[in-house]
Amino acid sequence: MATREVELNIPGELKDTPLFYNIVKNFDVIPKILEASFSTEMGWAIITFEGREEELDKVFKYLEKNRVEVRFR
Repeated sequence: MATREVELNIPGELKDTPLFYNIVKNFDVIPKILEASFSTEMGWAIITFEGREEELDKVFKYLEKNRVEVRFR
């Protein structure tokens, strides 16, 4: 198992998209939200994801496909 800590910048137009629900439902990873702030204009979160490297890569591709900026810490 690997652990990656990332900072996510989430555009406001995704405010009604269940990103974290979809991650938990569709990928074999464990997300832990360390800190987050959301408004109608944007959101950001610092999260650790735990899982196999292949699954982590799938999660980050999913997020980027949905226009979420992913920065590795």
